[in-house]
Amino acid sequence: MSAAAGDRRPRIAVVADDLIWATRLVEGVRRAGAEPVAIRSAAAVEGGLAGVVGVVVDTTARAYDPIAVLRRAASLGIAAIAVAPHVDVEGRRAARAAGASRVHPYQVLFERGDRELAAWLSALGYPPPRGPEEDRA
Repeated sequence: MSAAAGDRRPRIAVVADDLIWATRLVEGVRRAGAEPVAIRSAAAVEGGLAGVVGVVVDTTARAYDPIAVLRRAASLGIAAIAVAPHVDVEGRRAARAAGASRVHPYQVLFERGDRELAAWLSALGYPPPRGPEEDRA
């Protein structure tokens, strides 16, 4: 059931062990109209992926294997995007090969993360919630 047609927001897993990036990504997912599920360790991945429609993975983590997380999401049919340093060409390539439809440089999500996350959710069939000014139009 899509967010537009139903009464629940889509659940999106945010797999990031860095507190600053985890917080930014969780808040960005929330502002885009989804319900974030924060995952910060390898032990939490399997349970955290249950019932989500998408996953955002930080590829520089040390608490989990980001490529394994992307592969697991792909095996479950969960849409995935990743965030990585723009200079890590090999890591970005590996993330794409593991199932990330897009690998955003950190700078892009820092500067316009809300827009990028909302566009990704819209592409998945979950348009952003309408604001009060749109309801009056």
